Amino acid sequence: MKNRIGVIGGSGVYSFEGVRIEQQLNIETPFGKPSAPLILADYKDIPLVFLPRHGEGHTLSPSEVPYAANIYALKNIGVRQLISISAVGSLQQVYQPRHFVIPDQIYDRTKGIRRSTYFGGGMVAHIGFGDPFCEELSGILYKAAEEADAKVHKGGTIVCMEGPAFSTRAESRVYRSQGHAVIGMTAIPEAKLAREAGICYATLCMITDYDVWHETEEDVTVEAVMANVRVNTVRARKTIENALQAIDPGKTDCSCYGGKNAIEGSIITAPEHRGYLSKEHLKVILER
Repeated sequence: MKNRIGVIGGSGVYSFEGVRIEQQLNIETPFGKPSAPLILADYKDIPLVFLPRHGEGHTLSPSEVPYAANIYALKNIGVRQLISISAVGSLQQVYQPRHFVIPDQIYDRTKGIRRSTYFGGGMVAHIGFGDPFCEELSGILYKAAEEADAKVHKGGTIVCMEGPAFSTRAESRVYRSQGHAVIGMTAIPEAKLAREAGICYATLCMITDYDVWHETEEDVTVEAVMANVRVNTVRARKTIENALQAIDPGKTDCSCYGGKNAIEGSIITAPEHRGYLSKEHLKVILER
């Protein structure tokens, strides 16, 4: 099976010039069905797989996205490097709507109703997650966005809230006072599961609004978000084009899941006590 570069996000970013769709693939996983059929594609002889995070026609809320099935399916089809694209709100004046951010940290404010690990049910592991994004892949995305003439910021913390409602004004002001950069609804558990699966993971955040903290700008609305998403998508497509030409699909070693982040040293359940079903379900995840 050949390695493929994965792109997960809104379906609008997949339709850039030169992409040739090969097939749509339905996959069943031990963790359920992915959000939608995997879209196998080719771009200048670079093997790709696309997955609309929220399903075809955006039918899944952030809390309903089958994150575990999505990452499992992508790993099973050969993805070792995964670009995530997300719409986010700004928490600081410097991060303006229609700017991009490549975050380097996550502040988790989800409620625990999303499956955030492949482990349990007979096998326990504690993976290193101090630096949740792949530094190398993030650097490639940053340079690619610059080359696409986007206003892009390198680094910063993304707050991941549960949703689907937007923040209260009090919450937004607290996140802002803590110095966080942007806020979204999908980075967790996507990034955690990618780390467990040994997939390099980086996020291109497209800023659509100022959340609800700004005193002179209107509060975030779906209408305003979607208007800026449409504008952001044009530069996001160009950014992805540039990034794909800089990524090595055959790369098999990376510090983001090696060393202190290696899964091999994270499993603490004794081999003789590891459940058969959990071992079977984790074969794809543990393969390096």
